[in-house]
Amino acid sequence: MNTAALIVAAGKGTRMGADRPKQYLPLLGRPVLARTLAAFAGHPAIGRIMVVIDPHWRQAFEEAAAGLENVEWCAGGDSRQESVHLGLQALNDGAAPDAVLIHDAARPLISAGIIDAVIAAIAPGQGALPALAVQDSLRRGEGGLLSGSVERDNLWRAQTPQAFPFPDIVRAHDALAGENFTDDAELARRSGLKIAIVTGEEENFKITTPADLERAEKTLLCRHGDIRTATGIDVHRFARGRKLILGGVEIPHDAGLAGHSDADVVLHAATDSLLGTIGAGDIGEHFPPSDERWRGASSDRFIRHAAAMIARGGGLIAHIDLTVVCEKPKLGPHKAAMAANIARLLDLSPERVSLKATTTEKLGFTGRGEGIMALATATVRLP
Repeated sequence: MNTAALIVAAGKGTRMGADRPKQYLPLLGRPVLARTLAAFAGHPAIGRIMVVIDPHWRQAFEEAAAGLENVEWCAGGDSRQESVHLGLQALNDGAAPDAVLIHDAARPLISAGIIDAVIAAIAPGQGALPALAVQDSLRRGEGGLLSGSVERDNLWRAQTPQAFPFPDIVRAHDALAGENFTDDAELARRSGLKIAIVTGEEENFKITTPADLERAEKTLLCRHGDIRTATGIDVHRFARGRKLILGGVEIPHDAGLAGHSDADVVLHAATDSLLGTIGAGDIGEHFPPSDERWRGASSDRFIRHAAAMIARGGGLIAHIDLTVVCEKPKLGPHKAAMAANIARLLDLSPERVSLKATTTEKLGFTGRGEGIMALATATVRLP
């Protein structure tokens, strides 16, 4: 079955009280939407991914979708129902799928198990809804006072992705356009489709408030309990006629560092520490200095490569600590820019990058001004 995912990401998320919609807020360094998209892009049953967005936030969307294949976008409408309808219309072209999963962008902790379950429940004339049975007692209140009870039998908390045969859900949306459904399963049921309930997961909650975002961060960290730490060290001697690049930042000085690439000693040490956390060798094995492709190359490529390897294994970079050792130049005025750039390269929040500079009190090769040494310690969390 050819299955597509339709991700609803056009909402403004005003209850979050942030300067941008919640789907673009960082969740452990990556946008919420990026984590949602990665869950579907990494699932073997999903082909096309259509994301319904507010075009005003197109750049933020493109940053969230960077590096993912088969991700498209279309403009959304004034309501969720209208946005889904527009997304279905965008999918309904010459490559229309057999089935579609409709998912909220603000549910980034969706598991492969739920995706499998809702796809398996699709049948002719039948869609699927992941849901959790209500377990707490329900009470009705008026004016701040208890006014009654509600029976919880046969009550369910609806989640997404909600799955449907594609032609059926298109007809349902066409027939009920202009209504005000907030849930595609109810819209489909109203149009005559059967909806199978499959068991959802508590972790598949929707991020709506700052407390939800904090809960999502804690949940992600708990999922990654295999904690690895590794170190990296690199040394380069000074060389006249070259720019001095440290941490991806050009530092004013009368000499640069000698090396096959841009000789960024800080990013080289950082790269080795990251590779060490997953037992992936060292920078020279991945980017040998004998290969002309890397002559003069920016070391941004090296550290991003290491980060991508960690991400492919389902890992999270928790922290990186760096120490730069040199007598000159004085790095105090540049430390903040270097740390900020490394955080950007690794999609980390600023507090997860520590960068320090020190000297050896004029002892050794650094004390004599012959070169620079950098040391790095990376901490990574794996599933």
